[in-house]
Amino acid sequence: MGEPGCHGVGALKPTAARSGITLSYVDFLRLAGAILGYTAATLIIQTIVITIRHKERSIGMSVAIKEITSIVVIAITLTRIPAFAQKPTASSAEQPTQIVPALLIARHGNPNKLFLRSSVSLIIDEREGVTLHKRNADEPRPIASLTKLMTALVILDANLSLAEKIEIIQADRDRLRGSKSRLHYGTVLTRLDMLHVALAASDNRAAAALARTYPGGRDAMIAAMNAKARELGMTNSRFADSSGLHSGNISTASDLAKLIAAARDYRLLRVLTTSRKVIATDWEDSKLIGFRNTNRLVHRDSWDIELSKTGYTAAAGNCLLMRTTIANRPLVIILLNSWGKLSKFGDSNRIRKWLINTELRVQSLKASSGSV
Repeated sequence: MGEPGCHGVGALKPTAARSGITLSYVDFLRLAGAILGYTAATLIIQTIVITIRHKERSIGMSVAIKEITSIVVIAITLTRIPAFAQKPTASSAEQPTQIVPALLIARHGNPNKLFLRSSVSLIIDEREGVTLHKRNADEPRPIASLTKLMTALVILDANLSLAEKIEIIQADRDRLRGSKSRLHYGTVLTRLDMLHVALAASDNRAAAALARTYPGGRDAMIAAMNAKARELGMTNSRFADSSGLHSGNISTASDLAKLIAAARDYRLLRVLTTSRKVIATDWEDSKLIGFRNTNRLVHRDSWDIELSKTGYTAAAGNCLLMRTTIANRPLVIILLNSWGKLSKFGDSNRIRKWLINTELRVQSLKASSGSV
């Protein structure tokens, strides 16, 4: 069970004899994902794959490339449905009309007076590399499931097959905190779906299974995570497991900003971390398993989020990191040890309001006096 290339993702290679085209499941998923977004593509394509599996078993016929092409037509059609369309940005009425230099935001926005309920906070203007606000940004502390972003980088660095199937076993259960999971023992997902569930839904069993099946096993995975941290210059960070459940997963907001910067080079992480919903296929019984993104803000049309990860343990408090665009300004936002379950989202909205109001104030000052 769970071997790559057997009756599943690894085995699905539609071909066209005349053209010599070979299209793997993962390649086609990337193509459809580029057209209509990963979540909708996954729902459609994985359903088709299940149908194909049953058809191949019953009559032993291969899948023609024209059948796959027809799915692309369906996908394009679905992009016209609001539920699958690209998320709109915030109303133009609340957007500043000009780009204000980051240094003017820091000068006129009184960032030290920004009221946030997170004990650690960091806001960076990515375009200009200017820190707009920071509080206790160099204080090492537990980071909970923010750890899973490093887990994903290490998995992708290893160039492992994303189509390989992985079975959830009892060794993947959370013995430390007893957290629950919708991935029951015997569930079989592709490595791609395991990554998606671990990142968007923050599932701990998925993260544990990814570490267990890493070349050399869990210990090799943790060693690779710490080596990656050193490579990125995360000098105040260390990792003890792949899920973030262990309080030994330590970092700072400043170090996490370096991790986010590195994640920009992994385009797949955008769809894996910001999908509103995840539809994973259990290859053991061909059932679909649904999950929701743990970041409430990705479900809001007013937010444009490029990268997202949430986290919580009693030691770490509530945590959130994001790459997002507010008022046409690309930002990194990191919030650690927020004291309430919803406070990290409230803080994010307070940051958004502060930034927009500050930009409008600077533009007003410039219009009235001619200089700022």
